[in-house]
Amino acid sequence: MSFELISLENIQEFAQSYGYWAIFLGILLENLGIPLPGETVTLVGGFLAGSDELNYWLVLGDAVTGAVIGGNCGYWIGRVGGWPFLLQVGKIFRISEARLLGIKDQFSENAAKAVFFGRFFALLRIFAAPLAGIAGMSFGKFLVYNLAGATAWASAMVSLAFFAGKIVSLEQLVTWVSQFAILALIILVAVIAVPIWWESRQVKHLGE
Repeated sequence: MSFELISLENIQEFAQSYGYWAIFLGILLENLGIPLPGETVTLVGGFLAGSDELNYWLVLGDAVTGAVIGGNCGYWIGRVGGWPFLLQVGKIFRISEARLLGIKDQFSENAAKAVFFGRFFALLRIFAAPLAGIAGMSFGKFLVYNLAGATAWASAMVSLAFFAGKIVSLEQLVTWVSQFAILALIILVAVIAVPIWWESRQVKHLGE
């Protein structure tokens, strides 16, 4: 997901100037919850590797390492202070603690899938790790799924940019990936929200 405040040209220039450190830090900071376009940084790294400006394996290693470390930090942020913060947010939006506990339990049942697949969805890449911490997912289990998800996501993004970047422009590639990530998020929200809406509608209907 790209951000207008940080142009693709600026990211590319930064990556060309600072190389592997730029890729590592960009992904790490995004996974800590800072709104940086980590996905775009990864694609830029793969693109530069495809044009022989960087090494493919070092870019991939940077992407995986940054994602894993950032995810681990996000997990502990959620584990230590996430629930009290979520309760405060709930009060602001008038969401009861009982409702939040229900959401927490529901997420706990699917935490492993969320941690692994969340990296492929816009925004979920930022929030999946803290939510896993809030849900009380064991760190050992989180570590396994976080590493697996980071490796799968980084491999897909770096390889896509490495090979597709030889055929299409970097700008077009970033646009396509961003659009796909947003579309995937919309579909995911619909898959989750529609059954909940339908269930509440049925309950309301029965109560009449």
